Amino acid sequence: MARVVSSSPSSLLNLLFFFFSLYMVAVGQSGHKPCVQAFGADQFDEKDPKERRERSSFFNWWYLSMCAGVSLAILVVVYIQEAVSWALGFGIPCVFMVVSLVLFVLGRRKYRYVRRRHEDEINPFTRIGRAFLSPSACSASDVEDGTSLVRLIPVWLTTLTNAIPYAQYMTFFTKQGVTMERTIVPGVKIPPASLQVLMGLLIVIFVPIYDRVLVPVSRYISKDPCGITMLKRIGTGMVLSSLTMVVAAMVESKRLETAKEYGLIDQPETTVPMSIWWLIPQYLMLALAEVFTIVGMQEFFYSQVPTELRSIGLALYLSSLGVGSVLSSLLISVISLATGGDGGNSWFNSNLNRAHLDYFYWLLVVISALGFFVFLIISRSYIYRRVDGV
Repeated sequence: MARVVSSSPSSLLNLLFFFFSLYMVAVGQSGHKPCVQAFGADQFDEKDPKERRERSSFFNWWYLSMCAGVSLAILVVVYIQEAVSWALGFGIPCVFMVVSLVLFVLGRRKYRYVRRRHEDEINPFTRIGRAFLSPSACSASDVEDGTSLVRLIPVWLTTLTNAIPYAQYMTFFTKQGVTMERTIVPGVKIPPASLQVLMGLLIVIFVPIYDRVLVPVSRYISKDPCGITMLKRIGTGMVLSSLTMVVAAMVESKRLETAKEYGLIDQPETTVPMSIWWLIPQYLMLALAEVFTIVGMQEFFYSQVPTELRSIGLALYLSSLGVGSVLSSLLISVISLATGGDGGNSWFNSNLNRAHLDYFYWLLVVISALGFFVFLIISRSYIYRRVDGV
């Protein structure tokens, strides 16, 4: 009977409608995320020193609000979906989006709109494209805009090595937690995936400390309006990301040793007597790395592209995370095939007690470290765009 219902036209229609809705969300987010953040940053006058400093803080508080919203959704909305109704769980974000849209539209007369420098130029790609085809026929600013885009390419490529470690906390960190002791009090266990909420909460804590303590101190020392330059901020996060993988590798080695010590190598369903709180340091360090790298990338790619292409600049930042996740999946597939698939000595054996995630983490340490050193070489010769007053 269940098979007949599941294959009925109405069930198929519901399934198609469900996936169509998910893809619509993805399409909407691809346009919404880079554009709304660029528009928010445009509300600050980059020619005013005070507002330029405030714009730098804007990216910090923007990311804090995003992480706070995601954490709240995981804690509240997911609970409502499981305990009450999926319809209500999806309905609550829908209502909030409608309210947000209304508030956004109501403020349209108060916003600051950035005008193009070339009112007679329809397409900025045409203007910049001419700088490559015929530099002698272009203005100096057009040539500078063209070269600034070229200079972004090697920086973008090096950020991919940082995005690969970042992709692990939603997958392998959670799989580690499943095998570990998760009891908080007798009868109550913490879901391993709930540690992902910890990332958002830690970012909510770290951002104010960075913006209100570290930035003023570094601004006083370096005399830089932003405290530290955007590339230094990104580089600091890349170092922290590499150290996160070092800690993750050491914790996983400890977990494997514990499983071996208690004779649990071939008992993957049995809980390894090692507390899940051992994973806290790697979550903490990765959250701190995000505050430096992710927010630094947002501000960097926003400010280092021509004025008309700032949403494209933020799309570059988002694409770095997306491509990094794809590269992570590709790397895992290649290693899995090379080390024996799902059995034997595979690094990703379905029995995690026979797998070697520690080897994989050490490989990511090497990859991210190499990426950082290349980034360091590139950043030392990088010239910031003059339009931002850097």
